[in-house]
Amino acid sequence: MKKIALGLTAVALSLAATTSQAGQVEVLHWWTSGGEAAAIDVLKQEMKEQGDTWKDFAVAGGGGESAMTVLKSRAIAGNPPSAAQIKGPTIQEWGDLGFLENIDDVAKAGHWDKLLPPVVSKIMKYDGHYVAVPVNVHRVNWLWANPEVFRKAGASIPTTWDQFFVAADKIKKAGYIPLAHGGQAWQDATLFEAIALSEGTDFYKAAFVDLKDDALKGPKMVDALTKFKKMRQYVDPGFSGRDWNVATSMVINGKAAMQIMGDWAKGEFTAAGKRPGVDYVCLPAPGTSGQFTFNIDSLAMFKVSGKDTQKAQRDLARLVMEPKFQEVFNLKKGSIPVRLGMPRDKFDACADSSMDAFNAASATGDLVPSMAHGMAVNSMIQGAMFDVITNFFNSDSMTPEQAADKLARSVKAASM
Repeated sequence: MKKIALGLTAVALSLAATTSQAGQVEVLHWWTSGGEAAAIDVLKQEMKEQGDTWKDFAVAGGGGESAMTVLKSRAIAGNPPSAAQIKGPTIQEWGDLGFLENIDDVAKAGHWDKLLPPVVSKIMKYDGHYVAVPVNVHRVNWLWANPEVFRKAGASIPTTWDQFFVAADKIKKAGYIPLAHGGQAWQDATLFEAIALSEGTDFYKAAFVDLKDDALKGPKMVDALTKFKKMRQYVDPGFSGRDWNVATSMVINGKAAMQIMGDWAKGEFTAAGKRPGVDYVCLPAPGTSGQFTFNIDSLAMFKVSGKDTQKAQRDLARLVMEPKFQEVFNLKKGSIPVRLGMPRDKFDACADSSMDAFNAASATGDLVPSMAHGMAVNSMIQGAMFDVITNFFNSDSMTPEQAADKLARSVKAASM
C-alpha cells in the first residue's frame, strides 16, 4: 500500500504527541450540512455532560478532501487533533506513519469485538489494535426520488437502468431535472460506482477491491461507463461544483426528480420535515437491490499528551459506541447503527430496509466496500480513479473503451 504523501520527517513525527488544553478533545470532521450538524451536536452535548470540552474543527466538503488536506498540514506541523474523521484503508496509512493511539482498553471494556461485525472491527484496527471507533454504517447505493415530480411527469420510479432512462426522458420533457447531481469528483464516483455495482458483485469486487486489470478494462466496465456517460444529459447545466446537500434540496423542493447518493441524504429530508414513503421514496439504486455498498464513518484517535486530554479522548471513543449515541446520531444522520442488536422501533422504513439489506448482503457476499467513499482502496488509487471518472464524464471526445483502458493504466501506475 502506498503511504500518504506527506513528506513527513522524523522531527515531525516526534512532535505528533503535542500537549493540548486539559480535558479538551479537538475533533476534525466534515459533518457540516444541516442533517450532519444536527447529528454531531448530539456527541458534543454528551461530551459536555461528561465534563469534557469539545473543540470543533469542522472543514466543509462532503467528500472530505479539504479536511484531509488540513489534517496533513496539521500533522506535518506536529499538531494533529485528538480525533479525526478518517475511513477505510486511510486508517491503516496513518497507522503506518505512527500517529494513531491504541484504544484497546476502551474497546475491551465496551466489548467491541462482540458488538461490531467482523468486517467493521477489522477496519478499525491497526496491527491488531483498535485505533478508531466506528460511528455508523451508510448504504451508498440508494436512489432518492420525489414522487410528486414523477406523478406530474407521468413516469414510474425506476428499478433498472433501462427504466431509469425511460423515466428520465419523460421527466425532462415535463420540464423537471431528472437527476440532481453535484459535479465534484467524489459525487461523480458515487454515481458511477452505483452503475458499476449493477454489473454484478463479482465484477465490482474484481474491479474496485482486487483491482484486476481484465475487470478494469473489460466489457462490463465499458458497459458501465457507457451508461454513466448517458447520465450526463439528465443533469442540469449548473451541476458543476454543486455540494451534495444542495443537490438533495433540489429533490426535496421538487426541482429535480432523483438523486443517487448515500443515505446521509436522508438526514436532509429528515431535517426538512419530510416523511419517507410520502414526501420522498428511498430505493436501492437501479439494478442493485440485493447489494450493499458500505461507507463507515469513523473517528481515528491521534496521539496526544496530558492525562486530562487522554481521558477526554477515551470518553469520546466510549460514548460513540454506547446505545444512546448510536440511536440518536443515526436517527439524525440518516445512517444505521454500527453496533449490533440495537432496537429498531424509532427508525423509519428506509433505515429498516437498510438494516435488513446489510444483514442479507453480509450473508450472501453482496456486502462490498465503497470505492467512492474510501472504503475499498487507498487514497492514491482512489484519486487515480476519480481523475479518470470525472474527466470521462465531462469529456466530449473520450470513448468508454478509451476510459476503461485509461482507468486500468491509472490504477496500475498508482499501485506501483
